[in-house]
Amino acid sequence: MENHSLFFILLWLPWSFFILGDPQLLNSQTQALLQLKKHLEYPKQLDIWYDRRTMFCFLPPSSKVNISCEFHSVTELKIMGDKPSIEVTDFHGFPIPNQTLSVSFSMDSFVTTLTRLTSLKVLSLVSLGIWGPLPNKIHRLSSLECLDLSSNFLFGSIPPKVSTMVKIQTLVLDDNFFNDTVHVFDFTSNLTSLSLKNNKLKQGPLDFTSLTHLKVLDLSGNRLYSHLPTIPKGLIMVSLNRNSFNGEIPTQYTLLTHLQHLDISFNSLIGIPPASLFSFPNISSLNLASNMLSGSLGYYNLTCGNNLEFVDISDNRLTGSLPSCLNSESGNKVVNFSGNCLSIDHHHQHPLSYCRDEVHKDQSTQNADGLGVSISLIVGIVVIIVLLGIAFVIICRHYCHRRISEQHLLHKSVHENSATGFSSEILNNARYISETTKLGTQSLPPCRSFTLEELNEATNNFDNSAFLGEGSYGKLYKGRLEGGSQVAIRCLPTTKKYWIRNLKLRLDMLAKIRHPHLVAILGHCIEVKQDDGCVNRVFLVYEYIPNGNFRSYLSENCVGEVLNWSERLAVLIGVCKAVQFLHTGVIPGFFHNRLKTNNILLNEHRMAKLNDYGLSIISEETNNCKVKGEDPKSWQMTRLEDDVYSFGLILLETMIGPSLAAKKEGTLRDELACLSKQEGRGRLMNPVVSATASQESISIVISITNKCIFPELWSRPSFEDILWNLQYAAQVQDQIVNKD
Repeated sequence: MENHSLFFILLWLPWSFFILGDPQLLNSQTQALLQLKKHLEYPKQLDIWYDRRTMFCFLPPSSKVNISCEFHSVTELKIMGDKPSIEVTDFHGFPIPNQTLSVSFSMDSFVTTLTRLTSLKVLSLVSLGIWGPLPNKIHRLSSLECLDLSSNFLFGSIPPKVSTMVKIQTLVLDDNFFNDTVHVFDFTSNLTSLSLKNNKLKQGPLDFTSLTHLKVLDLSGNRLYSHLPTIPKGLIMVSLNRNSFNGEIPTQYTLLTHLQHLDISFNSLIGIPPASLFSFPNISSLNLASNMLSGSLGYYNLTCGNNLEFVDISDNRLTGSLPSCLNSESGNKVVNFSGNCLSIDHHHQHPLSYCRDEVHKDQSTQNADGLGVSISLIVGIVVIIVLLGIAFVIICRHYCHRRISEQHLLHKSVHENSATGFSSEILNNARYISETTKLGTQSLPPCRSFTLEELNEATNNFDNSAFLGEGSYGKLYKGRLEGGSQVAIRCLPTTKKYWIRNLKLRLDMLAKIRHPHLVAILGHCIEVKQDDGCVNRVFLVYEYIPNGNFRSYLSENCVGEVLNWSERLAVLIGVCKAVQFLHTGVIPGFFHNRLKTNNILLNEHRMAKLNDYGLSIISEETNNCKVKGEDPKSWQMTRLEDDVYSFGLILLETMIGPSLAAKKEGTLRDELACLSKQEGRGRLMNPVVSATASQESISIVISITNKCIFPELWSRPSFEDILWNLQYAAQVQDQIVNKD
């Protein structure tokens, strides 16, 4: 019997390691960890994460890195970096050398990778230089119980979707730069600890009473104003110091009988502090310092709790005698009370007149503020009426002299600000373009306005020999500028009458965009009819990309060498980065970019550059750029999903070949379904792809393609998700190639 028991134990032990200890993570979990290492730009503490053969779950824990696993999945991930944000006094949303991760870091892509670790319960990423807004998709970590992203460079709003993380118990976002109003505290009652100290949060009245299980609340070191927040009765530790809270301490605070620590110092609180704060049965630390509390504590028959060890009421406006239980000679309590007007010899007290004068001054200031608000409101209404009258006169004059002013604007645009190519009006109102647009090809000349004479000279009067082709956005010509540089010139004819100013603003906005995977717009030209001053044609001047388009490299009949699977993936990743930038890297984003393989150009290094992007903002005006069978849409209202669907067709064409363009949607779906099966791949897949792609890599791309062209818009992935999958497919492909 004993031998049977011993045999059973020996048999169970190895399986217990597999089931509980997880010597081998799921491949998707391993790839996610390695991708996180790449996102974090290979910090030295992750040097032990060698490759996919690393036994992550058995790595020895340290003060810098710790991983725990269950059932072949990561359940706990803690990484401590060496880039604390507390060394930076202010952060404006752009990377800081040696403090944050580089400009290429994408918070959205980083969180997308994190969400692959679907079993995570504990996530702690501290002092890693992570920067950017915290995206809403963080809520996809639905198993998370503890989230700590403190001491990074996160800014903007705390995403509302955090409140849907029903299992979360601890949320720590300390020492970041969240700077929006706090509107997301509708958490589930499971939350026990909430710490947002040392951010730049601002908000009116706050109510935390729905968090019935909350024990720790720390909002210190922010810019929160109005009255103190309403909080649940079960709190043990409350830190609201170093904000701008005002008014009296609410009577609701006298019911917090479980409190052990209360710090509301360095605010603008007034009135007499409630006596019960000093007598809570569990209170050990009470800090009311540096407020405007006034009145006499001697009126109370004040008693102190048995556990009270520290009290600070210094730098207020308190008068009268010091209660006996706060006398520094009674018990082992530490009591700070300097900077008041207490009737105590020495101890750095002000004369009584000081506190009375200060209280009257504060009251007068409040009354003056109220009167000032009323006066400001009346003055504001009068000013608005006057401004409306002035605006009416200006508009009338503008319409009367519209043609003259527009001609003047057009003439002026050629000569104004030649160094940058932008009018002072555009430069002063450039908030709609993200700082990210400074990225790109630095060697390109700045964008500018061209004259029609310059373009005629560059193309020999648009001779047929310069003609490159015609697409949905008009004819394309090759030209050579006076300095010798080659350009491509797109002609956008229009018959619609509209304001030149409106069109020029749109052209300037479009031309400011720079990205390594976008064909740069070097300038534009607006041709005006001489008879009525209306716009006749619009020209866009692009950098010239000599090596043709992506479609020409997908067929065995192409002039040059056909691209293999790795090279095709590199092109797709480049284009995906470009579209992601157009959607999220500029404000407002550019959607509905009519993505096609013949709009993807390859330079001399076979690097992909997307062409004819963002022209929907022009086609809204030109009205003549409409493709047959398509309805014109406002560029502001065009949905992002249109680009996702179009990119899905590009993915499919990359695998099947250029013949895809002539097929109907139903046929495309059928063929994509066939590609999911091995026999279907052999029949439909482009021979070059079949010969050079690994099965795992191609399967990843087929899967994301299927999601891209899914009929339901809400089911389609974001470009961050697409990019992650393509990079994953490329990584898998590289591993197979290197292994061979």
